[in-house]
Amino acid sequence: MPKFDLYDGHGDSVAHLRGFCSKMRGASGKDKLLMAYFSQSLSSSALEWYTRQDHSRWYTSDDLAQVFARHFQYNIEIVPDRLSLTKIEKKPSESFIEYGFRWREQAARVNSPMEESEMVEYFLQALESIFFGHLISAIGKSFNEVVKMGGMVEERLKSSKIMSYSAIKATTQSIQNDTEGVIGKKKKEDVATIDSGSWFGPRGPSHQYTQPRPHH
Repeated sequence: MPKFDLYDGHGDSVAHLRGFCSKMRGASGKDKLLMAYFSQSLSSSALEWYTRQDHSRWYTSDDLAQVFARHFQYNIEIVPDRLSLTKIEKKPSESFIEYGFRWREQAARVNSPMEESEMVEYFLQALESIFFGHLISAIGKSFNEVVKMGGMVEERLKSSKIMSYSAIKATTQSIQNDTEGVIGKKKKEDVATIDSGSWFGPRGPSHQYTQPRPHH
């Protein structure tokens, strides 16, 4: 059983077909065998697509190859550029390392290959503020080192050893609101005290106005 490079629905589907046929060179001309093993070279969304197909419509392995290549053609037609790389966001369901690998795959498809330092720069621009703040010092390191550092930051965030910027902001705002509330309450109490006449003390004013008596 050959060990296939798995295709997950991203990247060049035609290149995957070539690699699969190369691994299955000994089964050339055996369409049923080729079609049966093809699913073993798929994963994720590509495997989901395969399981939803009507296999009875494929009479030869060429039929399968044409449908497969046609469906995933958009991966070839939509070639990312440097600006689009900065808009690739981390999915909530993936780890930072998985995100880094997915971002790297797209960066490899950009026309005019990117230098390692340039790749790190654009990757940092694509990060959420919490990761960017902790990884900005990674400029000058290799892309793999940056991804490893991001994975460590993620683990520390999960264990609450690093407080996120949003958490800091929320905490600061809460403290500020509490302080403003106390100050506002104090001002209201002072105004109420003045209005009630207690400004002069518990016995009233220190002097009282006495109307003069008429002289006879």
